[in-house]
Amino acid sequence: MALIVQKFGGSSVANAERVRNVARIITDAYKKGNNVVVVLSAQGDTTDDLIEKALELNPDPSRREMDMLLSTGEQISCALCAMAIEQMGYPVVSLTGWQAGFHTNSGYTNARIKRVKPDRILEELDKRRIVIVTGFQGLNKYGDITTLGRGGSDTSAVALAAVLHADLCQIYTDVDGVYTADPRLVPNARKLEEITYEEMLELASLGAQVLHNRSVEMAKRYDVRLEVLSSFTDAPGTKVKEVVKRMEKSHISGVAKDKNIARLALVGLEDTPGIAFKIFSLLARNNVNVDIILQSIGRSETKDISFTVAKSDMELAQKLLEENRDVIAFDHIDVSDNIAKVSIVGAGMINNPGVAATMFEALFNAGININMISTSEIKVSVLVDSCDADRAVQVVHDRFYDEFNGAR
Repeated sequence: MALIVQKFGGSSVANAERVRNVARIITDAYKKGNNVVVVLSAQGDTTDDLIEKALELNPDPSRREMDMLLSTGEQISCALCAMAIEQMGYPVVSLTGWQAGFHTNSGYTNARIKRVKPDRILEELDKRRIVIVTGFQGLNKYGDITTLGRGGSDTSAVALAAVLHADLCQIYTDVDGVYTADPRLVPNARKLEEITYEEMLELASLGAQVLHNRSVEMAKRYDVRLEVLSSFTDAPGTKVKEVVKRMEKSHISGVAKDKNIARLALVGLEDTPGIAFKIFSLLARNNVNVDIILQSIGRSETKDISFTVAKSDMELAQKLLEENRDVIAFDHIDVSDNIAKVSIVGAGMINNPGVAATMFEALFNAGININMISTSEIKVSVLVDSCDADRAVQVVHDRFYDEFNGAR
């Protein structure tokens, strides 16, 4: 008997027909003798609808009250799915995140899991019940409901798989695995049979929307066996694990795109020691995450520093820097949110110096200008104009999978 954790996204439970389909997948696993714990997201566009309702009444609601509101979406999904399974004649119980033992910090709307105490879940499994848990939420030390941020149900599922020592954690989405690029954008994208945690984490962090990056990070830390597959087909999915079978000539695993970024450029900074520390420690203290950083060579006792942040943090970052102009002396700030980050990821890149040049050549041939570049051992990211992002993904993907055809 195996213990399986299954997670279903919002599109998988968007209406009654799809809820019944999910109930069938769950009960099929149960009928094979497995213990089954299920994590569900809110139905379809429920979360967006709830946000819209909140803004109709208050354009700036508190984060605590937003968590109180948004947590209801997953409760609806879980109760409806449990009712569908009941109607099929199987023992089932639905639990909220706090009933399931999720304890978080107090970062409302983007909380972090501190611990999971799954006593209630284990009791229900001992009774041979299917357990359905609301994803995306928990309880903080004040007894308040918190949510884990967009994509948090993935993290909920992996956390349960880790603490329950599950044999497998299956993430059901609207695509049947992890592809070399978004198949909705790149028709010739290829599905991967398997991918490493490191590559999946980079792709998730760089804009690929298959898995939440925090869930991949947790899966790697606790060695959770992950599988990404579709709730709409019976096709095999993609396995995410520590080591994959791969020929040494493999270069990249995928191309990702992120339009949810903004670039800030501090022009005319004093060319003095410690200026970068002043800038980025200020942003860090205010929970603004910085990604790509580019510093120019100092000339005439000044220099420029450009960096990227999430688009949602753009106004806050600009405000903080303007308010601290007496400490961080600069001429002016250039701000742009009309940009996108396009990235290639692959564990084989570090020993293949021509990979970055191939990417740059593909963009050059397509007439796409590169604004900034960032590299690591397994990724190369470039900033391009937002209007060029989709085309950049296509030409880069085509270049690699034409030139290295058969590498995977």
